[in-house]
Amino acid sequence: MFGKVLVANRGEIAVRIIRALREMGVGSVAVYSDADRESLHARLADEAYHVGPAPATESYLNMEKLIEVARSSGAEAVHPGYGFLAESTPFARAVEEAGLVWIGPHPEAIEAMGSKVESRRIMRDAGVPMVPGTEGQISSAEDVRAFGEKYGFPVAVKASAGGGGKGFAVAQDEDGAEGAFERASREGEAYFGDGSVYVERYLAGPRHVEIQVVRDKHGNAVHLGERDCSIQRRHQKLLEECPSPAIDPAMREEMGRAAVGAADAVGYDSVGTVEFLVEGDEFFFLEMNTRVQVEHPVTEEVTGVDIVQTSIRVAAGEELPFTQDDIAWRGHAIEVRLNAEDAANNFVPSPGTVTVYEEPGGPGVRVDSSLREPGIVPESYDPLFAKLIVRGSDRPDALRRLRRALSEFRVEGIATTLPFFEAILDDEVFVKGNYTTGFVAERLGGLKMQAHAKGAAADGAPGPEKTAREVEVEVNGKLFRVKVYGDEAGAAPAGSPAVAPARRGRGASAKRATVSEGTVAAPMQGTIVKVLVEKGQEVSVDEPVCLLEAMKMESEIRAQKDGVVSEVLVEAGQAVRSGDALVVLE
Repeated sequence: MFGKVLVANRGEIAVRIIRALREMGVGSVAVYSDADRESLHARLADEAYHVGPAPATESYLNMEKLIEVARSSGAEAVHPGYGFLAESTPFARAVEEAGLVWIGPHPEAIEAMGSKVESRRIMRDAGVPMVPGTEGQISSAEDVRAFGEKYGFPVAVKASAGGGGKGFAVAQDEDGAEGAFERASREGEAYFGDGSVYVERYLAGPRHVEIQVVRDKHGNAVHLGERDCSIQRRHQKLLEECPSPAIDPAMREEMGRAAVGAADAVGYDSVGTVEFLVEGDEFFFLEMNTRVQVEHPVTEEVTGVDIVQTSIRVAAGEELPFTQDDIAWRGHAIEVRLNAEDAANNFVPSPGTVTVYEEPGGPGVRVDSSLREPGIVPESYDPLFAKLIVRGSDRPDALRRLRRALSEFRVEGIATTLPFFEAILDDEVFVKGNYTTGFVAERLGGLKMQAHAKGAAADGAPGPEKTAREVEVEVNGKLFRVKVYGDEAGAAPAGSPAVAPARRGRGASAKRATVSEGTVAAPMQGTIVKVLVEKGQEVSVDEPVCLLEAMKMESEIRAQKDGVVSEVLVEAGQAVRSGDALVVLE
């Protein structure tokens, strides 16, 4: 076993790996950026090294710096957690060339499964069921239209190197072919350095079900059953459960055999996940994630297998201590992802200072978090900051436990996805387990969620954000808990927790002034991905004028009125702050 391991990641997954290493008696080395100087993962590790400023490209994605830290710290292995470097063939090879052990599958497996075109070919040859699609990459929107004419619309256009919802676009008809092709190609190039795309039949109402597999360096392989990941927004998972409400033991066994066959086909030698789309009694290969998954805890809770420790032992050359006959599924587990997003406002990113943080506890409750007290969810990174996992004797028991745990979880200072999860527990489709990947799009409007309150200015424009605080009040000897809303920009009420002041200068007041003049302003901090209009162009109300990327999500910024573009104030690649002017309309 290793003496020391570098954890080349941040947030809750770094915390999870560091804790696993400590239980195994292995030393841990953390890395941190300027934004994470006070982070939990840096404080928990045996050693922590600064790797650069906040932008991930200059810190957590700086391969040379990470390897330099591993060498200087005396680490023998590198665990990438999950994220872009976890599925980076160049990084895996660089780690091995540096004389270090890569805790993950061998680079050739990452490369084969990282290309969706190549992985489809390998899986087809291995007999794994496939959704009809192109044999190789396509070169234009005309290819999208031709495929749609043959198989019918809608069709899915996917980046060959895509994953995690990036590089994925749907063409509903011929008119949408060009937009889907451009978006998938653009995101593939921006996120993975590969703009090649392919097209396949789009399943309108499938379930997204994945199989956890583990295969050691000696050829021993097992599957750990399925996870249902169908509750998603913008192709990003929000909730996962194990086992799936839609899968019976016979289908689980059939899907498990297919997943193990997929691992065998590339000589896999780590933990990984084979993802499928399920429609009725059919399942189709989607992709293979060559890393530990965000949702791995639900499988751990039901099978009793520590997936993170298993991946480390496999990397050290140990044989699996269990066979397929040893794996059993007991009870039901559900995981919900706590993201810094305003769920009631179409999941708009909401990074910032968490002023109150209190985790639930009790039987069957687990929290994997990047926080253990009030702190910061940086705007530079993924919005995920914690995961709540519950386990019950069966699904109804797990749902009751989830409701109780959600009621105990307190996060104040930022908007989160907590209200969304509380709301879906009252949705009959979710409670019955009859949901598909279209659940959020179809049901979101009918969910009763606690909105993240915002004020209103006298001119009708958005005013300063109001921050909700829970306050305990005693009336006639009885204790009540109430919510108090106060302007973030104003002074906090006497005796209340301190709240970070709103930014000045180009902040709320500036934004109110410019919006009334026909300016389209940035609703959040981020980076301009693409400008969709030019000077002199006529635009209609609600027409997109820019694409803005924030916290790993791409959003369309739309015109608030009809008009003619008189100024374009930004360009692709430019960083902007909340309230910054983007486009001026006359």
